[in-house]
Amino acid sequence: MLTLTVWRNLESLYRFTYSGQHIQALRDRSKWIEPYPEKHLSYVVWWTEKVKDVSWEEAFKRYNYYIQHGPTFFAFDFKHTFDEKGERFLIE
Repeated sequence: MLTLTVWRNLESLYRFTYSGQHIQALRDRSKWIEPYPEKHLSYVVWWTEKVKDVSWEEAFKRYNYYIQHGPTFFAFDFKHTFDEKGERFLIE
């Protein structure tokens, strides 16, 4: 299952992801998603100026970049976050 969403800020996305019904769905995912045979990155985050620039093509480009180069401002995860200016950032 794949999803592509746009959020105004990283904090809102983080709060949604790890609270309420969504966190419960993550905890129960083994009930409705078959386990992946090997450990893999399940999401990638990036900043964009324009919503029209968000696409599946862009998402896969960023995902593949992360896999090859690790987290950078170009593509990152919640363990390695960056603010809109490209500076390391800690979500609280």
